[in-house]
Order: sequence, then C-alpha cells, then structure tokens
Amino acid sequence: MKILITGGAGFIGSHVVRTFVNKYANYHIYNLDALTYAGNLENIKDVEDCDNYTFLKGDINDADLIDSLFKKYDFDAVIHLAAESHVDRSISDPLAFVRTNIIGTVNLLNASVKYWKDSSKKHLFYHISTDEVYGTLGETGLFTETTSYDPNSPYSASKAGSDHFVRAYGETYKLPYIVTNCSNNYGPNQFPEKLIPLFINNIVNKKPLPVYGDGKFTRDWLFVEDHAAAIDLVFHKGLEKETYNIGGFNEWQNIDLIKLLCKIMDEKLGQEAGTSEALITYITDRPGHDRRYAIDATKINTELGWKPSVTFEEGLAKTIDWYLDNKEWLENVTSGNYRDYYQNMYKIDS
Repeated sequence: MKILITGGAGFIGSHVVRTFVNKYANYHIYNLDALTYAGNLENIKDVEDCDNYTFLKGDINDADLIDSLFKKYDFDAVIHLAAESHVDRSISDPLAFVRTNIIGTVNLLNASVKYWKDSSKKHLFYHISTDEVYGTLGETGLFTETTSYDPNSPYSASKAGSDHFVRAYGETYKLPYIVTNCSNNYGPNQFPEKLIPLFINNIVNKKPLPVYGDGKFTRDWLFVEDHAAAIDLVFHKGLEKETYNIGGFNEWQNIDLIKLLCKIMDEKLGQEAGTSEALITYITDRPGHDRRYAIDATKINTELGWKPSVTFEEGLAKTIDWYLDNKEWLENVTSGNYRDYYQNMYKIDS
C-alpha cells in the first residue's frame, strides 16, 4: 500500500509517519511537507533512510504539484495532517489559514477524486481535524461526533470548512473518507509556540510564563503518541463516512496545568519549590478565546477499543524529560537554526 501523509515533518505528522514506517514494512509512506516554520525534518531523522519511506518537499496549495504527485506515485490512501494550526497566528493572518486549511485540502480532494474514481482498488481519504470546530462549552457537557459546528476563531473556522469539504466530496463524488477530531495534543517535537513546550523553554531560560486572562480556560489534553496510535487504528479499523472524536479523557484548566508543569520542572531542575511558578505573568486575553473544550471519546473507545496509554501526569513528565534531554533540538527551533537542516537537499521557503 502506498500512503501519502501530508504534514509529516510537523508535530503530530512526524509521530504518525514514524508509527507507519516502523510498523508496516509492506507499506510505502510518502511524506509531503512544505517545510514552513513548523515543519522540521529533524523530527523524523530516525526514519529518513528507511526503504519504505520517501520525503516529498511540496505545498498542498500547489494544485499542479498535487496532481503530478498522484499521477506519479498512484497513492492508495491519504492521511491529511498538513495545516496551519496556531490560533494566535490565525488572528493576525487569517488568509494563510484559508489557503492551507481549505484550499489545500480541496486540492488534495480534487486529485483523490480524479485518480481514484475509476479504480478498482480500495482507497481512503483520512482527514485529521480538531475539537475547536465545535466552538465552546459551558461548565458541563462534552463534544460528541454529532455536536453542531460553531467555530469562533479563524483557525477553527478554516478547519470546519475543510471538514465540510471532505464530507461534501464523500457525498457528491463518492470519495471514501473518515474524519477525526482531536483535543489538544502535547508531547515530544512540538513547536514551542504551543503552551507546554513554550513554558518548558521559558522556565529553562527564566523567562515570563504568559497566561491569558484569568487562566481558567479548560482543555482536554491528548499525548501525541496516543493520538498517533488512534490514527493508526482508525485508518485500519474505522468505518468509511464516519467521524471519531479522539480525546484524552483529561480536562485541565490552563492555570492548574501550568502550576503542575512548574512543580515538575522545579523538581527536574533541582530548584526550590515555587521558583518556576513565580514566572507566571497574566496578560490580556486573546480575541475569541473559547472557555472550555472537552471531548467525549466514547465512540472510538467502545467501537474500536482505543484508550489513552498514559495519564496526563505520566505524559507530561515524559514530555518534560524529552525536552530537557533534547536541548539542542529546542535551541535549534527557537533560534531558527533548524531551517538549515538539509538546506543543500531542499529549498526551504520562508
């Protein structure tokens, strides 16, 4: 089987690529990534020489390129992770999110329909999305697969649009598809604009820990390796035209998570208790900040047998250990030096 994984040099994508390359020697994995700021080939350096792996430098916004890749490699399936994903960036540049998350997805859908419509082989377009498409919750309740969409940021609106296009192509063109919506991921290799790696890096460098508003924003947290395992399971066992919510059964208010992170960091760094917590700085809340997300992952648990393998405390400790053990990776990313990686092999656009 030949599988195209988009965004495979990014955070979640690199873990999915690694899972499929290492687990399925009879598959050939093609990793398509534009290597923009969050794409880092160091994330998947351990599989770059594997016989069943090929890296393809390219942008899903380039419809002609996508068409040529489908024609050349005759992909059997697509696992689509490539996306602009940071809410703050979507507020300052919403069009970038429209281009990548919506138009880029439609380019992939068009190529899939074109090259699969007359094929007798089994195909699948697997689209990975976010719980943010559902909007915000009150103090109670959970997002289910039937929750109405109500996005509140340019990022979540762009992901909601891409979800709708995938389902529309399934109905209009009979494209076989699956959609999953996940909660907040954390773990190794995450670009340090996100909360957990940003705060780990700031604590190491004794910089302020900026907390939006009162810090009482609730999120469900999912360890990235558990998410990769869920994607593997859904790809192989999920039913076509179905949606599966993937969550960690793990709600935390931001401020409580941050204080736990500070406590563990003080222990890991041999610092006096409270040292890291003293860096917390409350800042003005961002626009359209959803108060609470919480995933009901009952469906994937009962129908496919998936559940998280680690508690949040275990996953957070593993994550902190990874960043402390990989300070060179973190320094390369925060300094921008990672963009020199493979500079002679791939032209990296700014």
